[in-house]
Amino acid sequence: MISIFSELKRRHVHRTAAFYAAGGWLVVQIATQVAPYFDMPNWTVRLVIVAVLGGFPISILLSWYYEWSPATGWRRELDAPAENQGRAARPDSLLPDDAGSAEAPSDKSIAVLSFADMSQAKDQEYFSDGLAEELLNLLAQLPQLRVVARTSSFSFKGKDVDAATIGKALKVATLLAGSVRKHGNTLRINTQLIRAADNSHLWSQTYDRELTDVFKAQDEIAQAVVEALKVRLMPEQQLTNQHRTSNTAAHDQFLLGQGIFRRGRYEDFSHAMAAFQRAVQLDPTYAPAYAALAYAENSVADFCEDSERRAELQMEALASANHAVALAPELADGYVIRGRLRSRNLWNWVGALQDLERALELDPNSSEARLQYGLVLQYVDRIPESLAIAKTVTEDDPLSWLAWFFYGALLRDTGRMAEARTALQRALDLNPESSWIRYVLGGLDLFEGKPEAALAIYLQAGAAYRQAGIAMAEHSLGHERESAQALAELEAKYANGFSIQIADVQTWRGNHDAAFAALERACTQTDSGLARIRTNRFLHPLRGDPRYTALLDRLAFPKYEATGA
Repeated sequence: MISIFSELKRRHVHRTAAFYAAGGWLVVQIATQVAPYFDMPNWTVRLVIVAVLGGFPISILLSWYYEWSPATGWRRELDAPAENQGRAARPDSLLPDDAGSAEAPSDKSIAVLSFADMSQAKDQEYFSDGLAEELLNLLAQLPQLRVVARTSSFSFKGKDVDAATIGKALKVATLLAGSVRKHGNTLRINTQLIRAADNSHLWSQTYDRELTDVFKAQDEIAQAVVEALKVRLMPEQQLTNQHRTSNTAAHDQFLLGQGIFRRGRYEDFSHAMAAFQRAVQLDPTYAPAYAALAYAENSVADFCEDSERRAELQMEALASANHAVALAPELADGYVIRGRLRSRNLWNWVGALQDLERALELDPNSSEARLQYGLVLQYVDRIPESLAIAKTVTEDDPLSWLAWFFYGALLRDTGRMAEARTALQRALDLNPESSWIRYVLGGLDLFEGKPEAALAIYLQAGAAYRQAGIAMAEHSLGHERESAQALAELEAKYANGFSIQIADVQTWRGNHDAAFAALERACTQTDSGLARIRTNRFLHPLRGDPRYTALLDRLAFPKYEATGA
């Protein structure tokens, strides 16, 4: 159970007390200094002091249920996640509703937490995180062991959360924690296997190694964890990664690229791409680095304003993915990114499904592979299968905002609005800065006839998504001037990259010809948003138009019956 002191800290009661004390002291000081000049009786100063003291417990009580800051004033602490933009998500506040009554997790369940960077310069975080992730991937090879996905287990990084809370949130019995100190060519890796229920140590070990022995140390740690958890290995099972590089510099660049790429900022994608390029130059046989390079190249292409350069990068990404598959046919990574590219950029739905099915054969526990497979099933309108996979991913990766977003968006576009709102709200709790989530959540309010609520959400979104949402919400409110103004800004500034959102707006405003013009531009730009056209609820009014059928034929969609609501 979380202590009362932890809960007071989580709800920022101490912060409210500090602000109130400072403000109250200032009020009293002003009263005592000013009162004599106005010949005010002494009882007025005493009244001010009593009022300040009496208000203190009231402010503390309010802060238990509401959050206060100088910038925002009072607001509900838990019931307004849409207002949390810029704040870090608190995984300890996102425990499942049934956490207290849920069955105890299996002893054969584990979460690998991010490893702390103990290097003197504190510049090796990418390396310590990378080692932890590679350990996670080693353990995830074993079907006898439930290993929580990286997104969820790493979400506690830098947060003061106790082991029991993490165990409840992730529904695991054990945690693997550690730290890495890298100095020159030497490493010190400290590891602890912790029982989540009581924070007791099942096993701990320190490894002093040369940098060239880092993989050997990882194998030893994984083997020790398996032995501590009493997991019986099958004769054919080996806890080792067959697709490693022997080049430590290439490995370092690979980990550096991963660390940069996962920041998720557009400006970092090109830096990550450069790191992966250095990795494959140092080791041209490094299949995981080629797969990662393909992902980075595709991400850079998504936000490239030059259409020719975008197409060039997309082809480079496909070549990198093909190279990853050719170098390591038994590695899932290459198939995952190639399946993504084939669906989003090449409209090769059959090839995409084949790639992702092969990836899942090789790595059934991969959340990324399952997520991509579920998305492609959504694209080709195989909705029941897609929903089943989406729900499973949220269960296995419960703190992944992307998993909850995929599930919520799919529920919304199939008309299950109440469930969609719950899922999308969870996604926003986990990633309060996402404009993409706000765009979909605002759309849910529009579909339910709540344009005021939608507008409030859209106003908090980032560029392009904000203008698109405002244009639709203001149209529904009957404010045509404001709607037209937002649409004009969207088209003037973001026509390259947001053609799908422009089509959404034009369809919502009843301008079907303009909507098809935007979709035509999206085709020219190979906009990845076209993959969702069959389940895009905003575009449903276009379905009866022959141009819509022609567009589906152009995108080579298989002939499934539409199941979207």
